[in-house]
Amino acid sequence: MAYRYGDRYQGLLFPPSVEELVPENAPVRVYDAFVEALDLPKLGFKIDPRQIGCPQYHPTAMLKLLLYGYSYGFRSSRKLERECHYNITFIWLVGGLKPDHKTIAEFRRKNQKALKRVLKQCAQMCLKLELIEGNTLFVDGTKIRANASIKHTWTLDRCQKALAKVDKRIAEILAQCDSLDAREEGSASLTQLQEELANKQALKDKVKTIVAELEAQEAQKPQTNTTDPDCRTMKSIQGSHASFNMQSVVDEKHGIIVDTDVVNTGDIYQFAEQISQANETLGTDCQTACADAGYSNVEELEKIDSEGIHVVVPSQKQAAKSPTVNPFDKAHFTYDRDHDCYVCPAGQALRYSHTNERDKKRVFRGGTTCRSCEHFGECTKSKAHGRSISRLLKADVQERLAADYETEASQEVYALRKQKVELPFGHFKRNLGVTGFLLRGLEGVKAEAALLASCFNLARMESMLGVASLSAKLAAL
Repeated sequence: MAYRYGDRYQGLLFPPSVEELVPENAPVRVYDAFVEALDLPKLGFKIDPRQIGCPQYHPTAMLKLLLYGYSYGFRSSRKLERECHYNITFIWLVGGLKPDHKTIAEFRRKNQKALKRVLKQCAQMCLKLELIEGNTLFVDGTKIRANASIKHTWTLDRCQKALAKVDKRIAEILAQCDSLDAREEGSASLTQLQEELANKQALKDKVKTIVAELEAQEAQKPQTNTTDPDCRTMKSIQGSHASFNMQSVVDEKHGIIVDTDVVNTGDIYQFAEQISQANETLGTDCQTACADAGYSNVEELEKIDSEGIHVVVPSQKQAAKSPTVNPFDKAHFTYDRDHDCYVCPAGQALRYSHTNERDKKRVFRGGTTCRSCEHFGECTKSKAHGRSISRLLKADVQERLAADYETEASQEVYALRKQKVELPFGHFKRNLGVTGFLLRGLEGVKAEAALLASCFNLARMESMLGVASLSAKLAAL
Protein backbone atom coordinates (compact mmCIF):
# COMPACT_ATOMS: atom_id res chain seq x y z
CA MET A 1 0.00 0.00 0.00
CA ALA A 2 1.37 3.40 -0.98
CA TYR A 3 1.77 6.25 1.51
CA ARG A 4 0.86 9.87 1.20
CA TYR A 5 3.60 12.35 1.97
CA GLY A 6 3.30 16.04 2.73
CA ASP A 7 5.62 18.75 1.41
CA ARG A 8 5.81 21.94 3.43
CA TYR A 9 7.95 23.54 0.70
CA GLN A 10 5.33 23.13 -2.01
CA GLY A 11 4.76 26.51 -3.63
CA LEU A 12 1.29 27.88 -4.34
CA LEU A 13 0.42 29.84 -7.43
CA PHE A 14 -2.29 31.75 -5.61
CA PRO A 15 -1.48 31.92 -1.87
CA PRO A 16 -4.70 31.55 0.11
CA SER A 17 -5.80 34.20 2.59
CA VAL A 18 -6.16 33.37 6.29
CA GLU A 19 -9.92 33.45 5.76
CA GLU A 20 -9.67 30.49 3.37
CA LEU A 21 -7.69 28.45 5.89
CA VAL A 22 -10.49 28.49 8.47
CA PRO A 23 -13.53 26.35 7.51
CA GLU A 24 -17.03 27.80 7.66
CA ASN A 25 -18.00 25.36 10.41
CA ALA A 26 -14.96 26.10 12.61
CA PRO A 27 -16.04 26.83 16.22
CA VAL A 28 -13.84 29.94 16.27
CA ARG A 29 -16.44 31.69 14.09
CA VAL A 30 -18.95 31.47 16.95
CA TYR A 31 -16.64 33.45 19.26
CA ASP A 32 -16.06 36.02 16.54
CA ALA A 33 -19.82 36.49 15.98
CA PHE A 34 -20.52 36.57 19.72
CA VAL A 35 -18.07 39.38 20.51
CA GLU A 36 -19.23 41.35 17.46
CA ALA A 37 -22.79 41.13 18.86
CA LEU A 38 -21.77 42.51 22.29
CA ASP A 39 -22.32 46.13 23.24
CA LEU A 40 -18.79 46.90 24.41
CA PRO A 41 -19.43 50.48 25.62
CA LYS A 42 -22.34 49.19 27.71
CA LEU A 43 -20.04 46.58 29.22
CA GLY A 44 -17.64 49.31 30.25
CA PHE A 45 -14.91 49.08 27.58
CA LYS A 46 -13.55 52.42 26.42
CA ILE A 47 -13.89 52.76 22.64
CA ASP A 48 -12.16 55.90 21.37
CA PRO A 49 -10.44 55.64 17.95
CA ARG A 50 -9.36 59.31 18.16
CA GLN A 51 -7.37 59.03 21.37
CA ILE A 52 -3.84 60.35 21.25
CA GLY A 53 -0.69 58.46 22.11
CA CYS A 54 0.63 55.07 21.11
CA PRO A 55 -1.96 53.03 19.16
CA GLN A 56 -3.65 50.34 21.24
CA TYR A 57 -5.18 47.01 20.32
CA HIS A 58 -8.93 47.30 19.85
CA PRO A 59 -10.94 45.88 22.81
CA THR A 60 -12.95 43.74 20.39
CA ALA A 61 -9.86 41.83 19.26
CA MET A 62 -8.54 41.46 22.80
CA LEU A 63 -11.88 40.21 24.13
CA LYS A 64 -12.10 37.68 21.29
CA LEU A 65 -8.62 36.47 22.20
CA LEU A 66 -9.49 36.03 25.90
CA LEU A 67 -12.81 34.26 25.33
CA TYR A 68 -11.51 31.88 22.70
CA GLY A 69 -8.36 31.16 24.70
CA TYR A 70 -10.28 30.46 27.90
CA SER A 71 -12.60 28.12 26.00
CA TYR A 72 -9.70 25.84 25.13
CA GLY A 73 -7.71 26.09 28.34
CA PHE A 74 -5.27 28.85 27.23
CA ARG A 75 -5.62 31.26 30.14
CA SER A 76 -2.13 32.57 30.84
CA SER A 77 -1.03 35.64 28.91
CA ARG A 78 2.14 33.91 27.68
CA LYS A 79 0.20 30.98 26.23
CA LEU A 80 -2.21 33.37 24.53
CA GLU A 81 0.72 35.27 23.05
CA ARG A 82 2.18 32.03 21.69
CA GLU A 83 -1.11 30.99 20.07
CA CYS A 84 -1.33 34.33 18.25
CA HIS A 85 1.92 33.45 16.51
CA TYR A 86 1.38 29.80 15.60
CA ASN A 87 -2.32 28.80 15.84
CA ILE A 88 -4.18 29.58 12.61
CA THR A 89 -7.57 29.94 14.32
CA PHE A 90 -6.16 32.53 16.75
CA ILE A 91 -4.43 34.34 13.89
CA TRP A 92 -7.72 34.43 11.98
CA LEU A 93 -9.70 35.56 15.02
CA VAL A 94 -7.53 38.60 15.82
CA GLY A 95 -6.76 39.41 12.19
CA GLY A 96 -3.06 38.67 12.41
CA LEU A 97 -2.44 40.86 15.45
CA LYS A 98 0.31 39.69 17.78
CA PRO A 99 -0.05 41.35 21.19
CA ASP A 100 2.63 40.39 23.69
CA HIS A 101 1.89 38.81 27.05
CA LYS A 102 2.23 42.07 28.97
CA THR A 103 -0.36 43.76 26.77
CA ILE A 104 -2.77 40.84 27.21
CA ALA A 105 -2.27 40.78 30.99
CA GLU A 106 -2.74 44.56 31.26
CA PHE A 107 -5.96 44.46 29.22
CA ARG A 108 -7.36 41.75 31.47
CA ARG A 109 -6.29 43.56 34.64
CA LYS A 110 -7.61 46.99 33.64
CA ASN A 111 -11.00 45.72 32.41
CA GLN A 112 -12.00 43.37 35.22
CA LYS A 113 -15.40 44.99 35.84
CA ALA A 114 -16.22 45.06 32.13
CA LEU A 115 -15.24 41.40 31.72
CA LYS A 116 -17.56 40.45 34.60
CA ARG A 117 -20.50 41.97 32.70
CA VAL A 118 -19.89 39.82 29.60
CA LEU A 119 -21.82 36.92 31.11
CA LYS A 120 -24.89 39.08 31.71
CA GLN A 121 -25.11 40.06 28.05
CA CYS A 122 -24.45 36.43 27.08
CA ALA A 123 -27.38 35.26 29.22
CA GLN A 124 -29.62 37.97 27.75
CA MET A 125 -28.69 36.80 24.25
CA CYS A 126 -29.69 33.27 25.27
CA LEU A 127 -33.03 34.67 26.41
CA LYS A 128 -33.61 36.23 22.98
CA LEU A 129 -32.64 32.94 21.33
CA GLU A 130 -35.08 31.11 23.67
CA LEU A 131 -32.31 28.96 25.12
CA ILE A 132 -33.11 30.12 28.66
CA GLU A 133 -36.58 29.56 30.09
CA GLY A 134 -36.10 31.17 33.49
CA ASN A 135 -38.70 29.04 35.28
CA THR A 136 -36.39 26.93 37.47
CA LEU A 137 -32.96 28.04 38.63
CA PHE A 138 -30.34 25.89 40.35
CA VAL A 139 -27.56 27.42 42.46
CA ASP A 140 -24.39 25.77 43.70
CA GLY A 141 -20.83 26.66 44.65
CA THR A 142 -17.38 25.15 44.28
CA LYS A 143 -14.00 25.91 45.84
CA ILE A 144 -11.32 27.11 43.44
CA ARG A 145 -7.81 27.84 44.64
CA ALA A 146 -6.58 31.41 44.77
CA ASN A 147 -3.32 32.57 43.23
CA ALA A 148 -1.77 32.43 46.69
CA SER A 149 -0.28 29.87 49.04
CA ILE A 150 -1.93 28.82 52.28
CA LYS A 151 1.51 29.29 53.86
CA HIS A 152 0.96 33.04 53.53
CA THR A 153 -2.31 32.93 55.45
CA TRP A 154 -2.05 34.46 58.90
CA THR A 155 -4.30 34.21 61.95
CA LEU A 156 -3.93 35.87 65.33
CA ASP A 157 -2.75 32.61 66.85
CA ARG A 158 -0.06 32.14 64.21
CA CYS A 159 1.04 35.77 64.61
CA GLN A 160 1.46 35.38 68.37
CA LYS A 161 3.53 32.22 67.90
CA ALA A 162 5.68 33.89 65.23
CA LEU A 163 6.26 36.96 67.42
CA ALA A 164 7.32 34.80 70.36
CA LYS A 165 9.72 32.85 68.14
CA VAL A 166 11.19 36.04 66.64
CA ASP A 167 11.61 37.70 70.04
CA LYS A 168 13.42 34.61 71.32
CA ARG A 169 15.79 34.59 68.36
CA ILE A 170 16.45 38.35 68.66
CA ALA A 171 17.37 37.87 72.32
CA GLU A 172 19.76 35.05 71.34
CA ILE A 173 21.41 37.21 68.66
CA LEU A 174 21.88 40.15 71.06
CA ALA A 175 23.40 37.83 73.64
CA GLN A 176 25.84 36.46 71.06
CA CYS A 177 26.77 39.98 69.96
CA ASP A 178 27.48 41.03 73.55
CA SER A 179 29.72 38.00 74.06
CA LEU A 180 31.97 38.84 71.12
CA ASP A 181 35.24 40.53 71.93
CA ALA A 182 35.80 44.11 70.77
CA ARG A 183 38.73 42.95 68.68
CA GLU A 184 36.39 40.76 66.64
CA GLU A 185 34.32 43.76 65.55
CA GLY A 186 33.90 43.71 61.80
CA SER A 187 34.50 39.97 61.56
CA ALA A 188 32.35 37.79 59.31
CA SER A 189 30.52 36.21 62.25
CA LEU A 190 29.50 39.56 63.72
CA THR A 191 28.41 40.88 60.31
CA GLN A 192 26.21 37.85 59.75
CA LEU A 193 24.59 38.27 63.15
CA GLN A 194 23.86 41.93 62.44
CA GLU A 195 22.27 41.03 59.09
CA GLU A 196 20.14 38.32 60.71
CA LEU A 197 19.12 40.75 63.45
CA ALA A 198 17.97 43.29 60.85
CA ASN A 199 15.97 40.58 59.04
CA LYS A 200 14.31 39.44 62.26
CA GLN A 201 13.39 43.03 63.16
CA ALA A 202 11.85 43.48 59.71
CA LEU A 203 9.86 40.25 60.13
CA LYS A 204 8.69 41.38 63.56
CA ASP A 205 7.44 44.71 62.13
CA LYS A 206 5.64 42.85 59.33
CA VAL A 207 3.91 40.47 61.74
CA LYS A 208 2.84 43.38 63.97
CA THR A 209 1.27 45.05 60.94
CA ILE A 210 -0.62 41.84 60.17
CA VAL A 211 -1.81 41.64 63.79
CA ALA A 212 -3.19 45.19 63.56
CA GLU A 213 -5.09 44.27 60.37
CA LEU A 214 -6.51 41.11 61.93
CA GLU A 215 -7.64 42.87 65.09
CA ALA A 216 -9.50 45.40 62.96
CA GLN A 217 -11.54 42.63 61.30
CA GLU A 218 -15.02 41.87 62.63
CA ALA A 219 -15.00 38.16 61.74
CA GLN A 220 -15.11 35.60 64.53
CA LYS A 221 -11.98 33.92 63.19
CA PRO A 222 -10.10 36.66 61.33
CA GLN A 223 -7.43 35.68 58.85
CA THR A 224 -5.55 37.35 56.03
CA ASN A 225 -3.27 36.23 53.24
CA THR A 226 -0.30 38.47 52.51
CA THR A 227 -0.36 37.47 48.80
CA ASP A 228 -4.10 37.91 48.19
CA PRO A 229 -5.89 39.51 51.16
CA ASP A 230 -9.31 38.65 49.71
CA CYS A 231 -8.90 34.86 49.69
CA ARG A 232 -9.63 32.61 52.67
CA THR A 233 -8.59 29.17 53.86
CA MET A 234 -11.28 26.75 52.69
CA LYS A 235 -11.72 23.00 52.96
CA SER A 236 -12.48 20.83 49.97
CA ILE A 237 -12.02 17.22 48.88
CA GLN A 238 -8.39 18.03 48.03
CA GLY A 239 -7.73 19.47 51.50
CA SER A 240 -7.39 23.00 52.89
CA HIS A 241 -6.09 25.72 50.58
CA ALA A 242 -6.21 29.48 50.08
CA SER A 243 -9.33 29.59 47.93
CA PHE A 244 -12.44 31.37 46.72
CA ASN A 245 -16.01 30.06 46.53
CA MET A 246 -17.37 30.33 42.98
CA GLN A 247 -21.17 30.55 42.82
CA SER A 248 -23.15 29.58 39.73
CA VAL A 249 -26.86 29.88 38.89
CA VAL A 250 -28.01 27.62 36.06
CA ASP A 251 -31.27 27.50 34.11
CA GLU A 252 -33.14 24.21 33.90
CA LYS A 253 -33.98 24.15 30.18
CA HIS A 254 -30.53 23.65 28.62
CA GLY A 255 -28.20 24.10 31.59
CA ILE A 256 -27.16 27.61 30.51
CA ILE A 257 -25.41 29.66 33.22
CA VAL A 258 -27.48 32.73 34.07
CA ASP A 259 -25.15 34.32 36.61
CA THR A 260 -21.90 33.71 38.46
CA ASP A 261 -20.27 35.26 41.47
CA VAL A 262 -17.20 34.65 43.61
CA VAL A 263 -17.22 35.07 47.39
CA ASN A 264 -14.78 34.33 50.20
CA THR A 265 -17.39 32.81 52.52
CA GLY A 266 -19.36 29.55 52.58
CA ASP A 267 -22.63 28.77 50.79
CA ILE A 268 -24.83 29.22 53.85
CA TYR A 269 -25.56 32.94 53.33
CA GLN A 270 -25.54 33.02 49.51
CA PHE A 271 -28.93 31.66 48.41
CA ALA A 272 -30.97 34.87 48.37
CA GLU A 273 -28.15 36.98 46.90
CA GLN A 274 -27.39 34.60 44.02
CA ILE A 275 -31.03 34.00 43.06
CA SER A 276 -31.75 37.75 43.19
CA GLN A 277 -28.80 38.51 40.91
CA ALA A 278 -29.96 35.87 38.44
CA ASN A 279 -33.50 37.25 38.46
CA GLU A 280 -32.09 40.70 37.74
CA THR A 281 -30.32 39.31 34.68
CA LEU A 282 -33.50 37.57 33.53
CA GLY A 283 -35.57 40.69 34.06
CA THR A 284 -38.22 38.69 35.91
CA ASP A 285 -38.51 36.37 38.91
CA CYS A 286 -38.12 32.65 38.42
CA GLN A 287 -40.83 30.26 39.58
CA THR A 288 -38.62 27.75 41.43
CA ALA A 289 -35.21 28.08 43.08
CA CYS A 290 -33.29 24.94 44.06
CA ALA A 291 -30.04 24.29 45.95
CA ASP A 292 -28.43 21.64 48.16
CA ALA A 293 -28.38 21.53 51.97
CA GLY A 294 -25.34 23.79 52.11
CA TYR A 295 -27.72 26.71 51.50
CA SER A 296 -30.29 25.72 54.15
CA ASN A 297 -30.29 28.91 56.16
CA VAL A 298 -33.91 29.66 57.03
CA GLU A 299 -33.50 33.44 56.87
CA GLU A 300 -31.95 33.26 53.40
CA LEU A 301 -34.63 30.85 52.18
CA GLU A 302 -37.39 33.04 53.59
CA LYS A 303 -36.17 36.05 51.58
CA ILE A 304 -36.84 34.15 48.34
CA ASP A 305 -39.93 32.35 49.63
CA SER A 306 -41.53 35.68 50.59
CA GLU A 307 -41.27 36.77 46.93
CA GLY A 308 -43.60 33.97 45.90
CA ILE A 309 -40.82 31.76 44.52
CA HIS A 310 -41.01 28.03 45.21
CA VAL A 311 -37.95 27.10 47.28
CA VAL A 312 -36.58 23.55 47.05
CA VAL A 313 -33.73 23.20 49.56
CA PRO A 314 -33.38 20.26 51.98
CA SER A 315 -32.39 20.74 55.60
CA GLN A 316 -29.13 19.25 56.86
CA LYS A 317 -31.01 16.32 58.43
CA GLN A 318 -32.98 15.65 55.26
CA ALA A 319 -29.81 15.63 53.20
CA ALA A 320 -28.05 13.27 55.62
CA LYS A 321 -30.87 10.70 55.36
CA SER A 322 -29.55 8.97 58.45
CA PRO A 323 -32.10 7.37 60.81
CA THR A 324 -32.45 8.81 64.30
CA VAL A 325 -30.91 6.15 66.57
CA ASN A 326 -30.79 8.12 69.84
CA PRO A 327 -34.18 7.71 71.58
CA PHE A 328 -33.71 11.13 73.19
CA ASP A 329 -32.86 13.02 70.00
CA LYS A 330 -34.70 16.29 69.41
CA ALA A 331 -36.74 14.54 66.71
CA HIS A 332 -38.52 12.55 69.47
CA PHE A 333 -39.59 15.72 71.29
CA THR A 334 -42.97 17.14 70.26
CA TYR A 335 -43.61 20.85 70.12
CA ASP A 336 -46.94 21.85 71.68
CA ARG A 337 -47.89 25.00 69.81
CA ASP A 338 -50.90 25.80 72.04
CA HIS A 339 -48.86 25.78 75.26
CA ASP A 340 -45.58 26.87 73.66
CA CYS A 341 -43.53 24.01 75.10
CA TYR A 342 -41.83 20.77 74.13
CA VAL A 343 -43.06 17.41 75.40
CA CYS A 344 -40.32 14.84 75.99
CA PRO A 345 -40.66 11.06 75.33
CA ALA A 346 -41.46 10.60 79.05
CA GLY A 347 -44.40 13.02 78.80
CA GLN A 348 -42.80 15.92 80.72
CA ALA A 349 -42.98 19.50 79.47
CA LEU A 350 -39.92 21.61 78.64
CA ARG A 351 -40.88 25.25 79.25
CA TYR A 352 -39.57 28.36 77.51
CA SER A 353 -36.44 29.62 79.27
CA HIS A 354 -34.87 32.43 77.23
CA THR A 355 -33.99 33.61 73.72
CA ASN A 356 -30.49 33.29 72.29
CA GLU A 357 -30.31 36.50 70.26
CA ARG A 358 -26.97 35.65 68.64
CA ASP A 359 -28.15 32.31 67.24
CA LYS A 360 -31.74 33.55 66.88
CA LYS A 361 -33.15 30.61 68.83
CA ARG A 362 -35.60 30.14 71.68
CA VAL A 363 -34.41 27.79 74.43
CA PHE A 364 -36.73 25.39 76.28
CA ARG A 365 -35.63 23.58 79.48
CA GLY A 366 -36.99 20.79 81.65
CA GLY A 367 -35.61 22.32 84.86
CA THR A 368 -35.55 20.41 88.14
CA THR A 369 -38.24 18.00 86.88
CA CYS A 370 -35.61 16.15 84.87
CA ARG A 371 -33.77 15.09 88.04
CA SER A 372 -36.62 12.85 89.11
CA CYS A 373 -37.00 11.29 85.65
CA GLU A 374 -35.95 7.67 85.20
CA HIS A 375 -33.96 8.68 82.10
CA PHE A 376 -31.87 11.31 83.90
CA GLY A 377 -28.23 10.75 83.08
CA GLU A 378 -29.08 9.34 79.67
CA CYS A 379 -31.28 12.12 78.30
CA THR A 380 -29.38 14.88 80.16
CA LYS A 381 -26.86 15.24 82.97
CA SER A 382 -27.60 18.86 83.82
CA LYS A 383 -28.92 19.11 87.38
CA ALA A 384 -29.44 22.86 87.24
CA HIS A 385 -31.30 23.25 83.95
CA GLY A 386 -32.36 19.77 82.91
CA ARG A 387 -32.74 18.91 79.24
CA SER A 388 -32.50 21.86 76.83
CA ILE A 389 -34.09 22.11 73.39
CA SER A 390 -33.49 25.00 70.97
CA ARG A 391 -36.06 26.20 68.47
CA LEU A 392 -35.36 28.74 65.74
CA LEU A 393 -37.33 31.96 65.85
CA LYS A 394 -38.46 31.13 62.33
CA ALA A 395 -38.96 27.42 62.95
CA ASP A 396 -42.43 27.56 61.39
CA VAL A 397 -40.92 28.63 58.08
CA GLN A 398 -38.23 25.98 58.35
CA GLU A 399 -40.76 23.21 59.03
CA ARG A 400 -43.00 24.33 56.16
CA LEU A 401 -40.09 24.36 53.68
CA ALA A 402 -38.87 20.98 54.95
CA ALA A 403 -42.34 19.48 54.46
CA ASP A 404 -42.58 20.99 50.97
CA TYR A 405 -39.22 19.46 50.04
CA GLU A 406 -40.66 15.99 50.70
CA THR A 407 -43.44 16.44 48.14
CA GLU A 408 -43.27 14.61 44.82
CA ALA A 409 -43.04 17.81 42.76
CA SER A 410 -40.09 19.10 44.77
CA GLN A 411 -38.31 15.75 44.57
CA GLU A 412 -38.59 15.81 40.77
CA VAL A 413 -36.96 19.26 40.71
CA TYR A 414 -34.21 18.29 43.14
CA ALA A 415 -33.40 15.16 41.11
CA LEU A 416 -32.28 17.45 38.24
CA ARG A 417 -29.97 19.55 40.42
CA LYS A 418 -26.71 17.64 39.98
CA GLN A 419 -26.91 17.19 36.22
CA LYS A 420 -27.73 20.87 35.70
CA VAL A 421 -25.65 22.90 38.12
CA GLU A 422 -22.62 20.68 38.70
CA LEU A 423 -21.91 20.05 35.02
CA PRO A 424 -20.25 23.48 34.45
CA PHE A 425 -17.91 22.97 37.41
CA GLY A 426 -16.81 19.62 36.00
CA HIS A 427 -16.21 21.27 32.62
CA PHE A 428 -14.06 24.00 34.17
CA LYS A 429 -11.95 21.70 36.30
CA ARG A 430 -11.64 18.59 34.11
CA ASN A 431 -11.94 19.77 30.53
CA LEU A 432 -10.31 23.19 30.85
CA GLY A 433 -7.92 22.28 33.67
CA VAL A 434 -8.93 25.17 35.91
CA THR A 435 -7.22 24.25 39.19
CA GLY A 436 -6.99 27.84 40.37
CA PHE A 437 -7.56 31.46 39.44
CA LEU A 438 -4.81 33.45 37.75
CA LEU A 439 -5.90 36.88 38.93
CA ARG A 440 -5.92 38.12 42.51
CA GLY A 441 -8.55 40.00 44.49
CA LEU A 442 -12.31 39.55 44.35
CA GLU A 443 -12.74 41.76 41.28
CA GLY A 444 -10.14 39.76 39.38
CA VAL A 445 -11.53 36.32 40.20
CA LYS A 446 -15.08 37.49 39.45
CA ALA A 447 -13.93 38.55 35.99
CA GLU A 448 -12.30 35.15 35.41
CA ALA A 449 -15.42 33.33 36.63
CA ALA A 450 -17.58 35.33 34.20
CA LEU A 451 -15.24 34.52 31.31
CA LEU A 452 -15.32 30.81 32.13
CA ALA A 453 -19.12 30.83 32.41
CA SER A 454 -19.49 32.69 29.10
CA CYS A 455 -17.23 30.12 27.42
CA PHE A 456 -19.35 27.28 28.81
CA ASN A 457 -22.53 28.93 27.53
CA LEU A 458 -21.05 29.39 24.05
CA ALA A 459 -20.04 25.73 23.96
CA ARG A 460 -23.59 24.72 24.94
CA MET A 461 -25.12 27.06 22.35
CA GLU A 462 -22.81 25.70 19.66
CA SER A 463 -23.65 22.08 20.43
CA MET A 464 -27.39 22.79 20.29
CA LEU A 465 -27.60 25.09 17.25
CA GLY A 466 -24.45 24.36 15.27
CA VAL A 467 -21.76 26.81 14.21
CA ALA A 468 -23.38 28.19 11.07
CA SER A 469 -26.85 28.61 12.58
CA LEU A 470 -25.59 30.14 15.83
CA SER A 471 -23.24 32.55 14.05
CA ALA A 472 -26.09 33.73 11.82
CA LYS A 473 -28.45 34.22 14.77
CA LEU A 474 -25.82 36.12 16.76
CA ALA A 475 -25.14 38.37 13.78
CA ALA A 476 -28.87 39.12 13.55
CA LEU A 477 -29.21 40.21 17.20
